[in-house]
Amino acid sequence: MSEPQRLLASLKERLRRDVMEIESRSDLTDDQKVNQIIIVFSSICAGVAIQPIPFADVFVLTPIQAYMGTRISAIRGMPLSEKEVGDILKEIAGVVGLGLLAQQLAIGAYKTVLPFLAGFTTIPLVFGMSFAIGRVMDAYFVNRAKGHRMTAEEIRKMWGQAHAEGKKKGKEKAKDIKRDQTGR
Repeated sequence: MSEPQRLLASLKERLRRDVMEIESRSDLTDDQKVNQIIIVFSSICAGVAIQPIPFADVFVLTPIQAYMGTRISAIRGMPLSEKEVGDILKEIAGVVGLGLLAQQLAIGAYKTVLPFLAGFTTIPLVFGMSFAIGRVMDAYFVNRAKGHRMTAEEIRKMWGQAHAEGKKKGKEKAKDIKRDQTGR
């Protein structure tokens, strides 16, 4: 087997183990699994967002974030389809909607008007947004399993805390994400 084939096989195995079948792993707690999924998908979203596709991000990022939600729901023992998770994502976006809209406009501006800032600003912004979506979806599923429906205020509060934490993590991971996407 050649080196590229070995690398691809290793990547496929890691993807299977760490994303596709993570809910069946017994070496991690559910919280560790969810955290890993949120970090992986937030990194993917941030990497996608630095690609030069102005204002198309929402059409690319939303399905990725919805798929993240399917993985989180499976880990939490309530597997949902992407459509069901998409409905939950819409509900969350409805609560924090203006913040999401403002971020999408900022991302588009960075790519069209201020492209030299895109790598530095877009990665923490999108990583933070995706991280917050993952955290809020996780809390939503955990609460739902307990028979509790999160209030709009609970969602907003959790969003604010998770978004701040995610932006910080995004800044820490920005160089790695940019390198993975650009090879530089």
